[in-house]
Amino acid sequence: MEIVMLLVPIMLVLVAMGVFLFSWAVKNGQYDDLEGPAHRILYDDDKDMIPEEARTDTPGPTEAQAPEQDDPEDTPERS
Repeated sequence: MEIVMLLVPIMLVLVAMGVFLFSWAVKNGQYDDLEGPAHRILYDDDKDMIPEEARTDTPGPTEAQAPEQDDPEDTPERS
């Protein structure tokens, strides 16, 4: 019975601390946007870290250096 008299006040102090910390977190906005960080990582802007040859949004070195073929219709006629 003596241990109960010791554990009950300790339990009440721990519960009060938990309630205080939870209310502090809610007031500071910790639970405002629960899905934002999960979506933000999918759309992270790290294009500067992707090597040039691995990028898909810009033409690669083979496309940029492709030789142009002469089209016979575009050349002026010589007489």
